[in-house]
Amino acid sequence: MVSEGETTEAQRYLLAAEQAAAEHPALVPSPARQIDQVAIIGAGTMGTGIAMCFANAGIAAVLIDSNADVVARGLSAIEKQYDSSVSRGRLTADEKLRRLALISTSASLAAAKEADLIVEAVFEDLDIKTSVFRELDRIAKPGAVLATNTSYLDINEIANAISRPEAVIGLHFFSPANVMRLLEIVNAKATDPAILAAMFSLGRRLGKVPVIVGVCRGFVGNRMLRVRSAAIEECLLEGALPEEIDAALGAFGFAMGPLAVSDLAGLDISWRMRKANGLRAEIGDALCEAGRFGIKAGKGYYRYEAGSRRGLPDPAVAELIEGASRRLGVSRRKFSPDEIVDRLITPMIDEGRRILAEGIAQRASDIDLIWVHGYGWPAARGGPMYYADSLKR
Repeated sequence: MVSEGETTEAQRYLLAAEQAAAEHPALVPSPARQIDQVAIIGAGTMGTGIAMCFANAGIAAVLIDSNADVVARGLSAIEKQYDSSVSRGRLTADEKLRRLALISTSASLAAAKEADLIVEAVFEDLDIKTSVFRELDRIAKPGAVLATNTSYLDINEIANAISRPEAVIGLHFFSPANVMRLLEIVNAKATDPAILAAMFSLGRRLGKVPVIVGVCRGFVGNRMLRVRSAAIEECLLEGALPEEIDAALGAFGFAMGPLAVSDLAGLDISWRMRKANGLRAEIGDALCEAGRFGIKAGKGYYRYEAGSRRGLPDPAVAELIEGASRRLGVSRRKFSPDEIVDRLITPMIDEGRRILAEGIAQRASDIDLIWVHGYGWPAARGGPMYYADSLKR
């Protein structure tokens, strides 16, 4: 348990970390850049969430997607979320209509030609994203900022594929984009410092916690998430069950355990990414191969009764995991909650130290902001790097 005094100290630390995040050597004084019109390429879950971010801040956004069904579903989801806010008293009916009026749609990339900022949010594939940027290079007005929402791809490769690499930057929103406060701003090799400064200011205008990071696979948050995911797989193979892992992280302070989060997000998303990169996660892939994609399929690491989002332990999953352990010759044993926490968090801390050594993050507190505001790390524990320091006290 974290004491009230420790919680207060951690909260003070995080507030100071937000202020320190603006002290980055790449941030230079620059003239204010007007962002009045935004274009978002891709009207899926991420694209629609990003559109809401801008509408909520009073900035007009056009959602561009060639698939009319995707656009219709996206607009319906936006309206339902605003309706929910109205019903809860968090938004007036007039404000809902004002925000909806700021979001328009188009089936053509040509609709982005007058945008001050274009945010690409298409499928996580380098060739697809590069193709989109080449077309944007052709049609975007001079001075437009060209941003990618990629969560792990090399932004330098995207920038080098067009004639204005200085205009390219990463704006990594977190899902649901209209709720999560973190914005990883990825400073590519050729990014114009004035654009970096403008996007940092824009992040604050959107009500986000902007953190500047460098280019590497997964940047900061997903790079550390990858090592935790590998540690989860190891624990599952060696004897831990999904509900035991989630309970241990829940007791540590996470609002949701990592496997429940995976079920909520959809296991097939990570599965597709692994396949595209020739990678395999023994348990995660086996679940997907069995059609267990998470809540949307009614089964993932857990089983879900009709209409319920509460995961229930599933003997079929235990059998699948135990079968994988036998197949790989891994001996199984019991894990204590403390050991599970240590096995999952220690690799994250080690990776965080490597990230700092490489200069991908400017300071340890930037890493902590990313994990608290983007990945649900308990604020009372201050972030993984803060937690590592607390163990030494």
